[in-house]
Amino acid sequence: MRPVFRLLPLPLCIALSLAANADEDRPENWSLCPVQDAVPVFADAPPSTGAPEDRALQDTDLACDSTEGVMGGTVVCKGNVTLHRGDQFLHADNLRFDQASSQYAAEGNVRYQDSGMRMIAESAHGDQENDTHQIDRVRYQLIERRGNGGADSIRMDGTQGALLGSTYSTCPPNDRQWELRANRIDIDTESGFGTARNATIRVGKVPILYVPWFRFPIDDRRVTGLLYPNVSQSGRNGFDWRQPIYLNLAPNYDMTLEPRIMTKRGLMLNTEFRYLTPTGTGEFDIGYLPSDDLTSREHDQELAEFLDPQNMYPLANRRKENRGRFRFLGRQNINRSWQARANINWISDPRYLEDLNNNLSTISNYRVNSDIGVYGRGRHWDAGLMADYYQLADYTLSETNLPYYRLPRAYFNWEQPFGRWFTAGVNAEAARFEHVDSDARPGGSRIDLKPYLSMPLGGSSWFVTPTLAWRYTGYQLDQDLADDLAGPGDSPETSPSRSLPISSIDAGLYFDRHVKFRGDDYVNTLEPRLFYLNAPYRNQDNLPIFDTGPMTFSWGQLFRDNRFSGADRQTDANQLTMAVTSRLIRESDGREKLSASLGQIRYFDDSRVGLRSTSPVLESGRSAWITDVSYAINDRWNIGASYQWDPKYGREDLASVRTRYLIGDEGIVNLSYRYRRNSGNGEDLLEQADLSFLYPISPSWSLVGRYYYSLLDNQLLEGIAGVQWDSCCLAARLVARRYVRNRTGDMNDAIQLEIELKGLGSAGPDTESRLRRAILGYYREDLYLVPPPEVRSGDDDSPDDSP
Repeated sequence: MRPVFRLLPLPLCIALSLAANADEDRPENWSLCPVQDAVPVFADAPPSTGAPEDRALQDTDLACDSTEGVMGGTVVCKGNVTLHRGDQFLHADNLRFDQASSQYAAEGNVRYQDSGMRMIAESAHGDQENDTHQIDRVRYQLIERRGNGGADSIRMDGTQGALLGSTYSTCPPNDRQWELRANRIDIDTESGFGTARNATIRVGKVPILYVPWFRFPIDDRRVTGLLYPNVSQSGRNGFDWRQPIYLNLAPNYDMTLEPRIMTKRGLMLNTEFRYLTPTGTGEFDIGYLPSDDLTSREHDQELAEFLDPQNMYPLANRRKENRGRFRFLGRQNINRSWQARANINWISDPRYLEDLNNNLSTISNYRVNSDIGVYGRGRHWDAGLMADYYQLADYTLSETNLPYYRLPRAYFNWEQPFGRWFTAGVNAEAARFEHVDSDARPGGSRIDLKPYLSMPLGGSSWFVTPTLAWRYTGYQLDQDLADDLAGPGDSPETSPSRSLPISSIDAGLYFDRHVKFRGDDYVNTLEPRLFYLNAPYRNQDNLPIFDTGPMTFSWGQLFRDNRFSGADRQTDANQLTMAVTSRLIRESDGREKLSASLGQIRYFDDSRVGLRSTSPVLESGRSAWITDVSYAINDRWNIGASYQWDPKYGREDLASVRTRYLIGDEGIVNLSYRYRRNSGNGEDLLEQADLSFLYPISPSWSLVGRYYYSLLDNQLLEGIAGVQWDSCCLAARLVARRYVRNRTGDMNDAIQLEIELKGLGSAGPDTESRLRRAILGYYREDLYLVPPPEVRSGDDDSPDDSP
């Protein structure tokens, strides 16, 4: 009887194939679905044993009320016929099997179940010798994934099969909000392909898509074919249609072509090529837009903008007629310790990112970075040999504003404990610096060495770590750069250097006690910390500035041995940081109820080292107070604030307030305000307010929105208003968006509609990804109810290198 089981999983194969293009980026939400199956559970089915791959080794148990026939002839089983093998179960009223002709027939209340599906049919018959089978009047319910449907009949001849009058949907059987229908689907299980004819997707009773013929995969093998299109409308691009075409070139590499039609821009071709080897992977991404209509349409306006004496933009930064981009991202393992990595990027002109992207983070980038190198890591060391390059991506600037690129750069870091008391290490770097505009900014070479020795001491409630380091930095400069750095009457020095000792002591205590707060048990901590830093003054005015900038003053800056990034400047210091942190941690679940930190630096002497001889220096006295507070009012409402107060000038340098409220199981409201002042000259740097929310009106309806506004510039940065509708198997999002599209503050408008057929895919632009970037916590599984203690809003180690 085993041949009977060979044909019955065919509906599952075809049902899965109908959803072959389903969106697998995240789990579908089926919480609104009723507990209802198209095919109910078979109460009389015995428990399954083993996995599907074990079926060939298992015996088939046959039972029925009565048996008629003789061995070698026709055997007829009547009444409650059941066959069971492993995870498979078959029931029929009657089963007839002709051993001479190998023909069989199962009739009356045919039911089949395995680990992947349940199915009921009117009858099943076929010829096991010729491997031909037919099942009539089929209804099925998938188990491993959501989905159900039916077919008028299923036919199979060896590896070839066909479904006649088939349907598939993830909706409940009595509420078909969407359904896929096909008059005929031909199946080839050997090649893994299906061919559908006269296929229709219906939303409700309305057909929204008709395809007379298409091929699709019926298993996990990758195949060439069309992917779902992306359709949107915007004032800048017009009607925007992207049609991805997937090319399965080989088991270890593939390609996706994406023709893009923009009615106001022209035809663009995007190409993505991916490869995978046993030791590496890589991806090429290329886009080309010939004869961009935007260039000609805004030629006069752009020319007037560039020739405006108030702007003085470089004419070379204007849009090109033919526009494109290139990106390569790859890595290759060399051995267990070493890996080669590359991130190569190119754009045709400095306005490309502004014109072809629509997010604020892209607009804020004034450069495109590329790097390539070989990197290694061991237990006590890491090293690398690399090179990088920069390309201008801001048309309002000249290439002189780009940083120096390093061609090449080698670095080596080592740290290892010795015995019980000591830890030794070294940070070393050698680099050659060049610039795109070598005439305006000549380059040079630099070597930086920093060996150090520390003695980490500590116990369960205290730590003391004294550290002694020596830093040497030497240069070999181009003659033009040496001439520029030489002071009046001084001879140019092409090999300047700097060396100095750096000593520090980092010490802290940890106190805790058990307290009760509003009926809950908490651990209350008090964590005072001292950090003393001493480094003598060295005149560094004759040293160039290749990759060095001032660190943003923040909580982390209180405990660093240099207030500059890069090796071109090493601060002189005789200072003491005094800081304290207190936390309130709930004992039942370890959540942090309250965290409050306060710190300040006491400068015993003036800090005279600056970026340039005219740069302001730090006078003796006290730094700005830094405070950071986070309080969880309850498990749904969290509020935090950061504040920096400079007692010298009696002003705040930073003020930040942020709050988050969780609504139900899915909703969220975020509200934040941030102000920062340039501590050097007192000018305002930014003042922004940001409100974002996802507000559920009902289990099916919710509102989404964002209002991101620059108070300093009186400028809307991004505004979003939208509505979402969700049901068991169908979802829709309608989003209107207004956002800054360039650095001059020009706005762009867009209206986007996305319809998602759960279990099958979505049509329209990817509004969900956009909302996730705009609304913190849009996916609640990505949200910390209480921020981790080590995460602070002001911990920004990056230098302020914006032009």
